[in-house]
Amino acid sequence: MFQGHKWHWPRRRLLTQEAGASLFRGLRTRLTLWYCGVLGAALILFGVALYFGAHYFLLQPLQDTAKQHAHMHVEQWLAGHLDRACASPLPGNPFPAPSKEGPAMEWVLCFDAQGHLLVDNLDQLPPGLLSGNLVQQAAQQGSASDIVDGGRSFGAIYRYAVAVPGTNSFGARGVVMVGESIQAQENALSLLLILLLCLGALSLLGAGIGGLFLANRALAPARLAWANQQRFIADASHELRTPLTLLRADAEVLLRSRERLQGEDAALLEDIVTETNHLAAIANNLLTLARLDSGQMHREHEVVDLAALAHNGARRIRALAAQKAIQVQEEPLRRPYVIGDPLLLEQAILVLLDNALKYNRQGGKVLIRTLERDGRACLEVHDTGIGIPPEHLPHLGERFYRVDKARSREAGGTGLGLSIARSIARLHRGQLTLTSVPGQGTIATLSLPLAQSQRSERLQPRPAPLGAGPGQQANVY
Repeated sequence: MFQGHKWHWPRRRLLTQEAGASLFRGLRTRLTLWYCGVLGAALILFGVALYFGAHYFLLQPLQDTAKQHAHMHVEQWLAGHLDRACASPLPGNPFPAPSKEGPAMEWVLCFDAQGHLLVDNLDQLPPGLLSGNLVQQAAQQGSASDIVDGGRSFGAIYRYAVAVPGTNSFGARGVVMVGESIQAQENALSLLLILLLCLGALSLLGAGIGGLFLANRALAPARLAWANQQRFIADASHELRTPLTLLRADAEVLLRSRERLQGEDAALLEDIVTETNHLAAIANNLLTLARLDSGQMHREHEVVDLAALAHNGARRIRALAAQKAIQVQEEPLRRPYVIGDPLLLEQAILVLLDNALKYNRQGGKVLIRTLERDGRACLEVHDTGIGIPPEHLPHLGERFYRVDKARSREAGGTGLGLSIARSIARLHRGQLTLTSVPGQGTIATLSLPLAQSQRSERLQPRPAPLGAGPGQQANVY
């Protein structure tokens, strides 16, 4: 099996038969996602700025107050008024002080240099007020702060601790810690966060609905132009078929009396026949693509044996393969069944086999395998041809795109075969994948959903691979 570059079309389910339905559905989805993404990014930036702005303006005043009060208590300690320095609350700041958000609580605690509480001037302290090593950090660093949980009765508490300088430069005399209740502010921030999340979700939902509506309105002219283009291609292709057929027939009639023509005239007539055949193939392919795109292609819904279709395709190309001394081998590892139109599926298989012959080497090989993989029916066409350079893989399937235009022209290619195979695969909710290594060959894989009735069935007895001897490997390369 080759390990090379891969090219594939994503699997899409055709919900409607509108002209270009899958194309415009993808465009509408991408436009809506871009609109929602831009709006979501703007909402996130606005929400982050609003939340942190509110966080700063709600908590910063309390933090500044705690720092100011702590330094005031330190000054009283240094002045020799330890009882006043460790008193809580401060003069002029009743404890607790009522406010619109609830009681504003403040605690002042004094510690010695070893971190022991000096004055227990409060009857009931919040459980988390004395937790942690904030006092030790302040004694070592000069100051420290944090936020602790004071329990259900007190909520969040902002603590600020500052060291009291000693009589010499070695160590601190003690530590003053001030605690400020910030539960009311935390409640306001939590409410703001919930509102931002709810409003953001509702805004994105509204943006998604509005974006779909606007995308539909914006794509309406493009959808109309697409339908008109497909109608024009179909009508032009249909009208071209008759004059091309007549022109080819007239040239062939004249060639029947080749002996009465001059050599140059006979060569010109042969060129006319060749070019009309080429134009007729292009017109037929364009008509097929236009009908596939517009949903006007008649499609049967039958249970189809994919291995049987592969066998029929191999049988039809054996004569052409023999002219190039190319060996065609079949390897039905399984006999998967799919729901689809046998004529369209066989057309897609013939496109893959035709490419495997056109771009193969003289005396090369083509292997056709049918198997089941990940709950899907797969048909693989291996060839030992020239391969495809990686820079061309993303463009394969584009209409009239050919890797080697001169070689494709000589081989009779029109650049529409893979486009037709891709459209047929998408019509059957499948995908087409190409794996290629330049100079070694290409693997084309047609993957289709298995028929529902076959998913629970065991493997049926399968015939021996046609043209293969006993013990043949699945990979011939």
